[in-house]
Parts: sequence; structure tokens; C-alpha cells
Amino acid sequence: MTPRPWFGLLRGVLFALWPGMRMPVPPHQAPWHGAARRRRGVLAALVAVMATLAAAVQWQALPPDAGVAAWLYSALLVLLFTWVGTGFATAATGAWVMWRGDGHALRLPEERRPIHREARTAVVMPVCNEDIATVFGGLRATCESLAATGALSLFDIYVLSDTSDPALRAAELRAWDELRRALGDAAVGEGGRIFYRWRQRRVQRKAGNLADFCRRWGRNYRYMVVLDADSTMHGDTLVELVRLMEAHPRAGIVQTLPQPCGHGTLHARAQQFANRVTGRLFSLGMAFWQLGDSHYWGHNAIIRVEPFMKHCALSRLPGRGGLAGEILSHDFVEAAMMSRGGYEVWLAPQLAGSWEQNPPHLLDELQRDRRWCQGNLQNARLVAEPGWRPVHRATFGTAAFSYVVAPLWLAFIGLGFAVAARHGSAGAAALWTLTLVLLLLPRVLAVLAVLARREQVQYGGTVRLVASALAELALSAMQAPLRMLAHSLFVLSALTGLKLDWRSPSRQADAVAWRDAWARVGRLVLPPALIVTLWMGLDLGGDGLGLAGAAGTQGWLLLMPLMLAVPLTVVSASPAVGRLAERAGLLWNPEARCPPRTLARAGEASEFARLAPPPPTPRPATVMAWSMGRPRALVAAGVVAFSVLGVMPSTGSAPELPAWLRTQQEMLALWRVTAPPLEPKVLQDTSRPQAVVMRERPARRIDNAVRQRARAAVRRALEMEAAAELAWPEG
Repeated sequence: MTPRPWFGLLRGVLFALWPGMRMPVPPHQAPWHGAARRRRGVLAALVAVMATLAAAVQWQALPPDAGVAAWLYSALLVLLFTWVGTGFATAATGAWVMWRGDGHALRLPEERRPIHREARTAVVMPVCNEDIATVFGGLRATCESLAATGALSLFDIYVLSDTSDPALRAAELRAWDELRRALGDAAVGEGGRIFYRWRQRRVQRKAGNLADFCRRWGRNYRYMVVLDADSTMHGDTLVELVRLMEAHPRAGIVQTLPQPCGHGTLHARAQQFANRVTGRLFSLGMAFWQLGDSHYWGHNAIIRVEPFMKHCALSRLPGRGGLAGEILSHDFVEAAMMSRGGYEVWLAPQLAGSWEQNPPHLLDELQRDRRWCQGNLQNARLVAEPGWRPVHRATFGTAAFSYVVAPLWLAFIGLGFAVAARHGSAGAAALWTLTLVLLLLPRVLAVLAVLARREQVQYGGTVRLVASALAELALSAMQAPLRMLAHSLFVLSALTGLKLDWRSPSRQADAVAWRDAWARVGRLVLPPALIVTLWMGLDLGGDGLGLAGAAGTQGWLLLMPLMLAVPLTVVSASPAVGRLAERAGLLWNPEARCPPRTLARAGEASEFARLAPPPPTPRPATVMAWSMGRPRALVAAGVVAFSVLGVMPSTGSAPELPAWLRTQQEMLALWRVTAPPLEPKVLQDTSRPQAVVMRERPARRIDNAVRQRARAAVRRALEMEAAAELAWPEG
């Protein structure tokens, strides 16, 4: 896998506009391509009609003396209405597909067609400092379900570890031995099918981990199923994925729709219910519009290995700052590269038996969103790369806009206060009301679709289904202002080049302490809450600049979620509150009420949990406290703040140790954890000469196998030279 450098946004645009320089794209010959063109044309027409109608309505609502703020407010309202309307069109299309089906969706021509023995598949699970019980519990359940299908001989299992914690890595080795023993796997080299590999030189994160696997063992397999560390898949689903790839030779990636499961907090249960009910419509709608030019989510998907190795090597983004360096959201880019190579990428939401764990509380969800935000904004730089199909260019743009829309909403609300104070809020009431209706309609369609399919029994009945939908709507509405502020901060952080400290979300549903909630949420919502409160309470001499009038209701709707953000974060992260909701019959979903055997087996991981090292003691969150009685502290804090602002542009990324030095440090720490204690007589033996400490060189970056082969080659050369001297003595 040899990556090639990116063109970049400016060069890509010039390359596309220059006559005769456009890169040819392999044409689609499948029957679905004509249907895809017609469907995308309909979607583009719908978007254009919604934007035109919104602009016309807002034009009529503008006051005669409209200023710059009113014009900006109207432009943002038209843009946001079009964005929300596009989402509604996708959900409505998904409801139609759920009712009538899709004749061009990916399907098997023969359900029980046997799989050729050469169609070997590797099931790979990249991990990095993950929970042992979650990783190996889910992997054991997947392997047992796969063995029950009778097709286990066609699959090999790989745990690809990038773990840096030596104690956790030693626990992974013990859990790997336990997994092989539980499944009756033979030893490595004697027919074993479950392998563990720890990567010494970790580059490019998960994408680099998969690329390293492909370089080493990719040519031994036709397909590769990528699992996340918290993924679980049914054996029948894995076999059907292989059959789909065998039946469609031009399919490069087939992505399943993983259902969130696992945690029982109120926040997790609400997300599981929303994804199970409403998210299904959006997935079916996206599959309807995209067909064979779909996207890939990085896990719970099957990949054709040979074209992946040929076309999907990733290089670093040039430049400095938050939008340069390693590509974080590599999955969208790999899907676009696979499509550019002439292969199809399909989304298969009709396949069941695919699960993943969702974050247990809002703090972990926002932590995950921070990485996704930076990755999607990075991908926006690639929108003009030569050879992309139009659908993937649109995917890069909409993925980035899904986070940029947060500061746009924030600007829209701020301008709305200013416009309402000057002109009143009646002018934009019609379009604003219609925008709210379009936000609510996908949930209404989702509930109606469940009722039409007679699935309400799985959610506790019609009354509990409707009550659960209302509870999820209320929780989502209360969390929306916090998400808007957090995503706005993430966009600002990515654009300014601040270093992103990404850590894996917690796999355990632990409650959030009040101190942690205040440290991470309170300081985020406190400034805007104070601004809104001050603005609502002022009248500035009665000249109409206060918000006690028509816009007061909007101010209260924004202020209340901000004031309740910290308590809501703590309450929604409580497993006890989640159990209360379950006993009340709220937020039920089929996987939680009656989990399938594979999913239930994934939770039975006590033998792996006891192998995990004791968790480190978390450092309590610190809350900045200002003491007005200590002026020296205030002066010092001001000096530090100005110093940080002064050096911020030149410290976009923190310096890191070289890879070879990190590797040697981790190997030494692993030796300290796993090595047996030395005998005292060895420690007291001073007769042996002391080893000479050699300075480490960059050559240590070479793999051990390469180094051993080099030493063997030198040894053979010396032996041949000595033999030649013996055979041909001088004189």
C-alpha cells in the first residue's frame, strides 16, 4: 500500500477547471446507475425548491428598513431551513422504502449459495487501550455464532493491538490465550485461526493499523471484516456479507447498520431508542439516494482486500494546524478512493445482527464528536480531489456542514435576538415554525412506520412507544443547546489548530460526578447563560433593546436548557435513573427487552474481566476558582493567559517523542510487568563485565524480522568470504 500525495483544495479546483486535465472516472455499467441519476436529480430539485420557497417567504417577511443584521438573519434562516428540509426528505424516503421496498438495493440472487473455499475472510479487530471484557467478550460471542453456521473454516480472527499501556497489553495476551482455550483453537502455526499482533511502531492510528495488517497478511485473504473494539456481529450476518461480495464482484465495501446497545443509563437508552426507531429511516433514505456510491463507517463492514490495498492507501494532509496531518475520519475517504478505483460501496441497512456500544453519557458522546468534527473538517479539504464521484464530494461537504451548522445556529440565534429587539419577531414566524415542524416530522414518521409494521409490541405497546418518543424528544431538546455550544467550540478548535487529545470513550456506564459535570459542562454554558439572562433583564432606558417582549419566550427556551445542563448531564448519566425508566416502560427497544443469544453472550465476560488490570485512579476534575481577595493570583492568571494567547499560533501541535523511543520505553515497561523476578545471587554477581550502553539510533525503527534477516545475510556473506579464502589461499 503506497500512498500518493493529495492535490489539495486549490490545485484540485484548478485541475478540474483546466481544459483536458480532468481525471477520467471509471463508468458504472450496473443497472442501478441510471436509477441513481434519476433519484439524485429528484433530491437536487427538492432542495432547490425548498431553498427558493424559503427565500421567497423570507423576502416577503423582511421589513422595509431592514439592516445588515436582518439580511444576515434571513440568509441563515433560508440556509438552515434547506438543511433541515433535506434531512426530512431523506427520512420520508426511508419511510417509503420501509413500506414499499427498493428494487435496486443490494441483495442475494440465491439465498443459500455455497461459498467457495478460496473466499477466505479475515475478521480483524483493531484495539487501543480498550476494556478487556468488552473486546474479548464480544469477539468470543461473534466466533461462537460463526462456528454455529458451519463456515468457521473460511474465517480467521485477528486482534490488532496498538495498546500502549504495558499492563493492559499483558492482560490482552492473557485474554487471547483464554479466548483460544475457550474456543478450542489450535496453537499458532499448527492450524490456529485466532491471532494476536501488537504493533511496535504505531502510525496513522486505526487506518495505519489496518494498513499494516494488509501489508503483512492481506494477500492471504479475499475479504476483510472490520470490527470496532465494542462490536459484536452474528455469524449469519458475516456469512451473508461474504455471499453478497461473492455475488457482486464489483462490490468493494458493504456496510451494515450497527445497532447501539450495551449501556443502561438514561442517555444511552434514549440514543438506542432514537437510533432503532428514527435512525433506521435516515439509513434507508441514504441508501436510496446513494445506492452503489455509499459511504463507509469504519467498522461492522466487509471489504474486498485486493482493491483496498491498491486504491485506499492514505497519505498525510500537508500543512500545519488542526486540518493537517493524519486523516482522522479515514472511513469516508477510503470509501471515496474505493469508488474512484471502479468499485461499488453499498450501505445494507436491511442486514440484522450487527451491534455496537454507544457512549453511556453526554460527556463521552461530546468527546467522540470532537474527533469526528475535526476529521470531517479535514475531509472538506479533499472535496476537489481529482477522480471523486459527485456523491462522495457531496458526502465530504455535508459531513463537514453537519458540524459547521452548530456555529451557524448560534449566529442565527444571536442575530434573532437583535432583529427581534429592533423589528419584532412576527416577520420570520412562519418560516421558523415550518423549520421546527420539519425537525419533528421524522420522529412522527418513525413512530407511524413502527405502527404500520405492527412492531409496537417490541417497544411495550402503542402507549409506551408514543411516551418513549416524547421522552426522547424532550431529552434531545434539552441537550440541543449544549450540543450546539460544544460543536461550535470544536469547530473553532479545529480551525485554529489546537491539539486534539482523543481518548477512547468509556465502555463502562459509570455515573458522572457533579464536579466533573461542572468542570466540563458548567464552564461551557455559564457565559452564554449569563449573557441571555442579562439581555432579557435589561431594557436600556426603555428603547426596545430588551427582550421582555415577543422574543422573551425564545430567550426562556434557550435559557432553561443552559441552566439545567449540569443537572441534566448528571441525571442522564445515572444507571439508576436508566433502570427507573426501564421499570416505567420508557425507552424500550427490542435488543434491550429480549437480546439475541449472540448479544447476550457478549455480556457474559466475567472470565475476561478478571484478567484486566486494576483501573488507574482517575484524577478529579479541577474547577477554576477565582478569589477576589488575592490580587496577585489574578495578575498571575492574566499574565499566563496573555502568554498562552501569544504563543498559541506557533504551538498548533505539541511535540512528541520519536516513535523508536516510545517503542523502547513501552517494551521496557512491558518487561517490568511480565518478567519473573530475578534471583538475589544474580543481582549480587559483580564478576561479569558491565554491558556497554549504546546510544539508540533510528535504525531501531526497522522491524525485528527485517533486522534478523539483515543479520543473517551479513553472516552468510562473511561465511562465503571465509570459505573463498580457504579455497583460494594467497600465493
